[in-house]
Amino acid sequence: MKAIRVQRTGGPEVMELVEVPVPQPKPAEAVVKVAVAGVNSIDGYFRDGRYRTPLPFIPGQEGAGVVAAIGAQTKTVKVGDRVAWSGVLGSYAEFVVSAEEHLVPVPAAISDEQAAASMVHGLTAHYLVNDAHKLKAGETALVHAAAGGVGLLLVQMAHAIDARVIGTASSEEKAQLAREAGADEVIVFTKHDFEAEVKRLTDGKGVEVVYDGVGKATFEKNLNVMRLRGMLVLYGMSSGPVLPVDPAKLSEKGSLYMARTTLAHFTATREELLARTSALFGMIAEGKLKLRIAKTYPLADAPQAHIDLEARKVAGKLLLIP
Repeated sequence: MKAIRVQRTGGPEVMELVEVPVPQPKPAEAVVKVAVAGVNSIDGYFRDGRYRTPLPFIPGQEGAGVVAAIGAQTKTVKVGDRVAWSGVLGSYAEFVVSAEEHLVPVPAAISDEQAAASMVHGLTAHYLVNDAHKLKAGETALVHAAAGGVGLLLVQMAHAIDARVIGTASSEEKAQLAREAGADEVIVFTKHDFEAEVKRLTDGKGVEVVYDGVGKATFEKNLNVMRLRGMLVLYGMSSGPVLPVDPAKLSEKGSLYMARTTLAHFTATREELLARTSALFGMIAEGKLKLRIAKTYPLADAPQAHIDLEARKVAGKLLLIP
């Protein structure tokens, strides 16, 4: 099969298209023919070595396809089932092998592209709004990178709850996308200081919650735009990891709460994974959640997809087609 392989960590150029054997399932695993693979920031973290995994490896954490083979003890999926997944390393390939508990059924109303585009970003937005900080009607949330893959879905979910959403974006074009998704106000941070603007927009009171996948570049100012006992949820680090922080600073800024979350811990059981994906696919099928698929690439163009993602040239989801 064709697959993207990383033999040494580094920039997008370290990814190469190779021929490798089709994986074989262990007793409780399934092999899936990949129809679509999602491109995510975490793929770049593994590729450049920020997240470690044994070399060489096939990148990719997310996708959708059809079960091609199953192990002798596999019970929850069968050959021919349409499935989607997240957190399964090796998805930049024509076939991927996965433990059966990571595979979720894809309803007929959901396309492969929709399923692959929603597993990481959609599930992340869902747990942020419903669990990491359970957003309530009337609360104000600051959503960084509001036109990004997670951001656009997060804005829609927050808007549906009747929360007030203040977003940030790097350009007016991206700001307009965030507004169309339901953001009440959007700050173009390349033109305006988001700290000053959030204070102005909240009459100096600040926001109940900050959802931040940016990390280092926004961290210090986040602490200055939160209300008393406000919550900062860090779910990514596209600008780099946050430097060590003295917990006393959280007290000084207003007894603030801070969490560093990851999707795996909010889909830790199969029951939780199925409940979350069922809710997500239901919202998509009913038209309550709109996915923005920005661009698709053939598998061989995975390096270009990473270049585009890291340059923030596109707003929405990037997909690979094996």
